[in-house]
Amino acid sequence: MNNFGFNFDNTYAKLPEIMATKISPVPVKQPELVIINTHLAEELGLNFSNTSPQDLANLFSGNILPEGSEPIAQAYCGHQFGHFVMLGDGRAHLLGEHINPKNTKVDIQFKGSGRTPYSRMGDGRAALGPMLREYLISEAMHHLGIPTTRSLAVVKTGEMIRRETKLKGAILTRVAASHLRVGTFQYVAAKQDLNALKQLVDYAVARHYPELLNSQNKAVALFKTVMKRQAKLVTEWLRVGFVHGVMNTDNVSISGETIDYGPCAFMDQYDPKTVFSSIDHYGRYAFGSQSIITKWNLARFAESLLPLLAEDEKKAVGVAEDLIRSYDETFENHFHEMMKKKLGLISNEENDKAIISELLNLMYNNQSDYTNTFRYLINNKLPQNKLLNDTGFITWEQKWKNRIKQNQEEALNLMIENNPAFIPRNHLVEEALKDADNGNLEKFELLLNVLKKPYNEQPEYQNYSQPAPVTDKVYKTFCGT
Repeated sequence: MNNFGFNFDNTYAKLPEIMATKISPVPVKQPELVIINTHLAEELGLNFSNTSPQDLANLFSGNILPEGSEPIAQAYCGHQFGHFVMLGDGRAHLLGEHINPKNTKVDIQFKGSGRTPYSRMGDGRAALGPMLREYLISEAMHHLGIPTTRSLAVVKTGEMIRRETKLKGAILTRVAASHLRVGTFQYVAAKQDLNALKQLVDYAVARHYPELLNSQNKAVALFKTVMKRQAKLVTEWLRVGFVHGVMNTDNVSISGETIDYGPCAFMDQYDPKTVFSSIDHYGRYAFGSQSIITKWNLARFAESLLPLLAEDEKKAVGVAEDLIRSYDETFENHFHEMMKKKLGLISNEENDKAIISELLNLMYNNQSDYTNTFRYLINNKLPQNKLLNDTGFITWEQKWKNRIKQNQEEALNLMIENNPAFIPRNHLVEEALKDADNGNLEKFELLLNVLKKPYNEQPEYQNYSQPAPVTDKVYKTFCGT
């Protein structure tokens, strides 16, 4: 059996039985390779040079399994739009944990690979469009420098799946630091298995944060570290205008990666209330609410750790409350430093917060494009006159120029590093996915190529930096489940 360079060491499968179910992907009728991430494959130390497209299709559909893999479906819970649900991998199979040439361990997971015990009446399958969306957006996020799961391949299954209409079936191969989630801890806590909870904390620390191994209280140390990672992560989302869209606790990764690109999208005009998800009717996961919901999700994480925070329940609750209380300051510090970088503010001055808030208010009032406004400050190119003609903005811009003039070159370089010229514009993503669903990957691959260098000007692709044409139609995204 060919293992294609996979080097598996499957530690998760050795955790208590309640954590997962051993189960193989469900074979498909006629797998066909759609796209493979050759650069990522090389980084992983995988060798497909002598592998035919059909053999790759069989591999990434689960019709054949690489040597050393031990497929499992993981169990976890989730607060979905605030409602607690017992979940698990209803359409995913973790093949195993691969050790790459840098001796780093990553999960190799199939998504859309068939029914599991956690499918809850679902068919265990996924559609081509949503799998290609995750491939495109996750790779764009990687090149934007934001912690994220990666996409290795997409394969068509040769089968149709039924949603509101019949859609082409597909399987995505996802690479992640791990698939440990807040919901994983919630699941064990809900089972009231203290021994399993202790093992899970030990496992998470050993896998992701070995520097915490000698901590006096590993549960407390783990929470503090995850909280910092999540505060930093959501700050990075806000930096580039990203709206996750489905920030349930089962989509909060313990490693601090962005995970699950369902109804995600990128904001054009700056508006903190921006929502794209078709099922987010009340703006729970709106652009400007992402920090608030991150804190809420972390509170659920702290609740699941209560038995390990202190022996006395009342004291444990007090510890949890103190931990959660520290989130606001942690996030505000990350956010302030991030916005300073976007504006090239090198030193610390008293009026920095005012400069930041004034600009955001002006952008909101003038319906300014979020990405292009910051790039305008770098290169004076902004195809939007409303903001430029606002007397408030003219005054603000002069104030900002005076603020950075002592370190102008350094300030502009800092801004270039933190303000992308290109993001996955929603209308371009939709056009690329529509063509790809019809078998034409030209637009998809071109967009993917442009997004590999998001901070470069790329003048030949300036049309890729423009927001969607004005229309009365409200852009909506869907979970793809």
